[in-house]
This record gives sequence, C-alpha cells and structure tokens, in this order.
Amino acid sequence: MRRIVFKFSILAVMLTGLPLAGALMADHPAARYLEFPPQTAYVRHAPFSWTAFALYGGFILAVIAGIAFLARHSQPETFPKHRLRPFPWWGWAGVGLGAGTWILAWTRFTWFAALQPHTFFPLWLAFIITVNGLGFRRSGHAMIIDRPRFFLALFPASAAFWWFFEYLNRFVQNWFYTGSNYSPGLYFLLATLSFSTVLPAVLAVREWVFGATWLQTRFAGVRPLAPSRPKALAAAILAVASVGLAGIGIWPDLLFPLLWVSPLLILVSLQAMAGEPHALSTVAIGDWRPVIAASTAALVCGFFWEMWNFFSLARWTYQVPLVHRFQIFEMPVLGYAGYLPFGLECMALAGLVETLIDPSRPAAHPES
Repeated sequence: MRRIVFKFSILAVMLTGLPLAGALMADHPAARYLEFPPQTAYVRHAPFSWTAFALYGGFILAVIAGIAFLARHSQPETFPKHRLRPFPWWGWAGVGLGAGTWILAWTRFTWFAALQPHTFFPLWLAFIITVNGLGFRRSGHAMIIDRPRFFLALFPASAAFWWFFEYLNRFVQNWFYTGSNYSPGLYFLLATLSFSTVLPAVLAVREWVFGATWLQTRFAGVRPLAPSRPKALAAAILAVASVGLAGIGIWPDLLFPLLWVSPLLILVSLQAMAGEPHALSTVAIGDWRPVIAASTAALVCGFFWEMWNFFSLARWTYQVPLVHRFQIFEMPVLGYAGYLPFGLECMALAGLVETLIDPSRPAAHPES
C-alpha cells in the first residue's frame, strides 16, 4: 500500500507542479491557473491549420493501422461462445432511469427548470447500471454485484482523477463549461458528483467489451512487443513526459495533446522502473486485449459524453487549436483520438484502486 500511495503522490506532484513551473518560466501569472471556479479565458488559440490537421490525423491513422496490422497477422484464438442470460431486473431499472433522465436533459419543462442543470449524474449512473447489466447478460458477471467494494471505490477515485484533468485544462483551455454559474463551494460539490461517474462508466464498458468475440479471437495472440531494456526505456519516457508536461504551460497550442498522454506515460514509467505490472504489461507477451478493451471503452463513453452533452443545459464547449474542424457534436473529429489513451489511464488507475481494496490481486490483470 505504501508503494501505491508513493506513486500517487509522485504523480500528483508532477501533474500539479510541472505545468505551473513551465507557466512561471514563461512569466505567466500563477493566479490565472488557480482561479476557481474557472471563468477567465486567457489562452489565445491558434486558428485551424490544414498542415497540423494532416500531421495529427496521419499520426493517429498510422497508430490505428499498425494495431490493425498486428491484429490481422495474429494467431487467432478459439473462444467459446457463452449462452446469453436474461437481462437483469436492475439493468432494466438502469434503462428506465436513463430514458427518463435523457428526456429531461434534452427538454425544457418549466416545472423541471430548477433541476435542469443537474441531469448529468443520474444519466450516467443509469448508463453505468445498464452496461453492468449488459456484461452480466453476456458472462454472468458484473463488478456492480461481484466486486461491490471496488465498484463503489471507483466513484471517489474518479472524482479525484478528473479534477487533475480540470487542473491541466487550465493551462491549455481546450474546454469550457456553460450553464453552471455557482459559488465556489457549490461548484466543487456539483462538479465532483458529476466527475465521480467517469471511471465507473469506462470500467463498466471495458468489462463488457472484454467479453466480445472479436476481441478475444484477434487480440490475444498478437506479436509481442517487449523492449530489451524496459527500465531504461521507462526512465527515458518519464523524462520526456515530464518535460512535455512542463511545456504545456509554455506552448499550450503545440503541446495540448500531452494533457491526455503524459499522465499515462508517467504512471506506466514509474511502475515499469519499479519492476511492477502496469497498463501496457500484457503487450510484451502479445496480449493486447486489456489495451484494446480499455481504449474502446473510453471511445464508446466519449461518444455518449459528447452526444448527451449536445442538447443539455449545463454543458461544455471546445476550443481546440490547429485542428478544430469537422465536429461530431461539440468535439472536433480528431479530438476523439484523445479518448484512446484516456481509456488506458482509467485502466491504470483502476488497477491501483483495486490493489488498495484487495492487496492480494495484482495491479494489472487482463481478466478484470
């Protein structure tokens, strides 16, 4: 437990301290990044650039194509099909809650006006319950009933987790909230409640995706990618990620993608340097299922986040430099690529949370 707390502490210090240090090096006032609730816009974003769009888009497509190539040339595994079980009653309760909340979120009934800005939490709680029900229907297992302590622990961990991203966004200002003008205390409470649903949602979808036939047959026997000197590579990646994280306080328009990548690289590097399992461990033995399941889960959640946000009263908007074009809902199309590493970050943090709940389990295990 001490080692996990130590890693959390290092990660927290790096995420909070490095961007601020970079901003101070650029002579930016620290007060602007500590404003709460965040309201002032001070980053002047670069306009759309076809060159940047092509470079970012080409890189994303190259990564996806590389993974698809590995999967196509993998050794297909046999995977027995499970007999589907009846959808549980509590899953239907989630469907009902979700349908009702969705209607209330996208309409403007006068009798519901006082509660109109607060539909995010019940809508996503319904989503979490429903997806757990889908997982139970497929495999007979769901963390909501099999691992209730872990499931409940994900909510406070999720809130703390996303507050770090809110802080990092202060340096790049890629998203803004509207329809949420509250006092600092009330803003913190309401935002924390909403942020608490992120990890449970992604982990629920990941658990459901993990039982899919296409994942089990194509991504269990992929060519292993194991570095010859993993600790040296981890140290180098940690150094690069640290410099990049400091850089977002200096060059937010150029380095804004590192907001999504750096936390993952730092945590994985710390674990690899300590010789511990991490979110990418199974790639070294050719098992890509945990990685693909986590990234797919975050992308699925991302679609629903953006869709349900679109007509909600309390919502967010984006200002993404260089590539803000071809929007799907509020999100520019290339922005959806950020959900792929975000899913791995959710998996990495969930592994640490589960180790805290049950120290007998490893911090990363593909079957979860």
